[in-house]
Amino acid sequence: MFERALGHKAKMLRGSALLSFAAAASFSTFAPAVAQDTAGQAQPDAVAQPAPQGEAIVVTARRREESLQETPVAISAFTAQTLEDRQIQQTQDLEKITPSLQFKPAGQLSGNSAASVVFIRGIGQLDPTAAVDPGVGIYIDEVYVGRSVGGTLEFGDIASVEVLRGPQGTLFGRNTIGGAILVRTKEPEFGELSGRARFRVGDYDLYEGFAALNIPLGDTLAARVSAGFRNRDGYVIRSFDGLDLGNENSNTFNGALRWEPTPTLKISLRGDYTKRKENGAPFVFAGINETAPVPAIVSVAAGCPGATIPFAPLTPGDPRFGAPFVPNIDDPRCANDFQAKGKYVNGGTADVLSTSEVWGVSGTAALELSDSLTLKSITAYRSTDSRGIRDADNTPFVIITTDVGGKSKQFSQELQLQYDSGPVSGILGGYYFDEDTTERATVPLSFPPSPPVIGSLLAGGPGSRDLQFSDLETRSLAAFGEVSVEVTDRLELTGGLRYTADRKTYQGTVFNLFPWTLPDPDPLPTLAIPQGGPLYIYNTPNRKTFTALTGSASAAYKVSDWLNTYISYARSFKSGGFNTRYNAPPPGNVPSPFGEEKVDSYEIGAKMQVGDFRLNLAAFQAEYGDIQLVFRQGAVPLLFNAGKARIRGFEAETSWHPYGTGLRFDAGMSVLDDKIKTITPVPGTTATVQPGDDLPLTPSFQGNFAIGYEFELNSDFTLTPRFDGSYTSSLTFITGSVPEIEQDGYFVANASIELAAKDRYRLQAGVINLFDKDYLIQGNASLGTLGYAEKIYARPRNWYIQLSADF
Repeated sequence: MFERALGHKAKMLRGSALLSFAAAASFSTFAPAVAQDTAGQAQPDAVAQPAPQGEAIVVTARRREESLQETPVAISAFTAQTLEDRQIQQTQDLEKITPSLQFKPAGQLSGNSAASVVFIRGIGQLDPTAAVDPGVGIYIDEVYVGRSVGGTLEFGDIASVEVLRGPQGTLFGRNTIGGAILVRTKEPEFGELSGRARFRVGDYDLYEGFAALNIPLGDTLAARVSAGFRNRDGYVIRSFDGLDLGNENSNTFNGALRWEPTPTLKISLRGDYTKRKENGAPFVFAGINETAPVPAIVSVAAGCPGATIPFAPLTPGDPRFGAPFVPNIDDPRCANDFQAKGKYVNGGTADVLSTSEVWGVSGTAALELSDSLTLKSITAYRSTDSRGIRDADNTPFVIITTDVGGKSKQFSQELQLQYDSGPVSGILGGYYFDEDTTERATVPLSFPPSPPVIGSLLAGGPGSRDLQFSDLETRSLAAFGEVSVEVTDRLELTGGLRYTADRKTYQGTVFNLFPWTLPDPDPLPTLAIPQGGPLYIYNTPNRKTFTALTGSASAAYKVSDWLNTYISYARSFKSGGFNTRYNAPPPGNVPSPFGEEKVDSYEIGAKMQVGDFRLNLAAFQAEYGDIQLVFRQGAVPLLFNAGKARIRGFEAETSWHPYGTGLRFDAGMSVLDDKIKTITPVPGTTATVQPGDDLPLTPSFQGNFAIGYEFELNSDFTLTPRFDGSYTSSLTFITGSVPEIEQDGYFVANASIELAAKDRYRLQAGVINLFDKDYLIQGNASLGTLGYAEKIYARPRNWYIQLSADF
């Protein structure tokens, strides 16, 4: 039934997609713009606007234009100028200015610098692989970014960014249980030819350039093109070969075409291309558990004095076997904490790499059927090709290296019927999403599932190599609707529902290869060692359908002209999937699926604006169920729905931009209290988390502020100094308690000064990480069987100078 409905719906939606594109293409062959794929979700069609002298900030969190202060959703809204003033250049920088947001690059198991790990209000996803969906949705120009790679975006030709905190499952669909980040690029404008350019140089041989050009093509037709590049040296150096990690080398190209042939029809085409080719994520050594099996084995193989292997001896009295012991001595043959080389020096020797190539196109058509009714079509296609290699133990030993490459193609089609008439407004929509991903993972290990590797290592062999090939397919259908009714001039009631059906298919092949050559005679003749390794093939597609009915409701009450209040409830879900990592077959050779996560959130908020002063408050409680937690089967991380948690929080944002002065003050804060209530044991695996542990990337306190003052030097020139600061309390990067990768509370500051001439030319100089604070931005650990831990520090203090011009 699902397949028949899916196929029929897909044909209908693909047909409307072709009509949407053809309508615009028939008048022009130009087709670039900035876009990205949607995955079960839809988006608004307006942008957050600046609010000088107390004017309303316009947002589209409910897919219609309305004032930030009247929207019953917790939203952080930033204009392009605000992002530039506060040195927010990429999506990962948003955590410095947004309550309850943690945005980290280089996912723990990825090694790719473009892979993102995003949490809002303590909910997100750590695993960046294609088999696991994110918990926070990222959208670009109404299109969802379905994969982790590509989520770390450059803010080039940006119009605005909105961060919606809390579940957004009704209007934005699956995988928004933490929240959503809406990025808007600038639309082409009718009228005059105009443009903007900037060039920046700085520390670590930074060279960065960007230019955008707005091209009027007629009274109803306009285009916009932009391009940028960034090149910067890395800040972590490998002692083995001098390679710099954490370098930046990216190029972006974007374009948009806007056509309004009649007052009732608007058509937009967008396209983008981004390419990154870098040396690798700047991981460094964080620790080794010397008594874990793998460090003990590699120490014996390397001739570390006194090292023993943690297995019963195969030959009685063999001194190489027994309780694991690796002397903590400064000897390069020992896998211990003496392998640490400092915060900005990497001790690995394996190949490392980070590349990604992402492009996409989208088409949007909006037709006003009447004064109150609008039909809208959003069509998108996206392609992602990436590879990340990391030397996870960051030592000269072959403990674990991961090499993950993937290709993904996504198509989505959404149809909306929007209604707005006096006291009643609403939206009714349908959504189709089609994603096909191929992923290849190569994992050299010193410890496969069976003892033969011991003989290999003692004989000087390289250990095992896991090869995993995965084909993943997602087909999703959704129908949704929401209605708002103004019961009185002061009271508005809103309710909505969404039904989603995700069909996921996994087909893969897993090889365990032991490519050693044994000496003659065999040093361990009693041990039978195969010449090769087991082969596991899942050649029958494994298929599972995940369905969910989600919804939301809110009541907004206008107490006075300056005070709006609301209460709300929302339920959302994150889709399930299949475990694709194995170096030992599960029972029956069938990859185990994991189910969807669920969140029920209750929120109360108040939004106040008196003249030029704004203060928004929100308090919430979220019940987080069926959490997809990592358990380990030997060395292998697997996901199971095995946790329940409760998260409470309070958030506040304020701004004061007094009219007639040059002062600008902005601030925000959040307090989070998380509690893991239960953990369900999974037979045959080891839990990595216990009740009482902290959820990852959930600091108990975050705070930020920015202050600047524009001094008028004369009628043509202004001088503006600015200072930004953000504080984050202690946090951990994985579920569970691992001191080696936990970050204590830290404060980071940026400062800049800008000279502007006639509001057209700007010369800016600044310092990032002004006080040169050492703090972690990523961490990962497997201190059991594999016994390693790794981490990434933020870039040390660095300076820049930038010249920009508008014309």
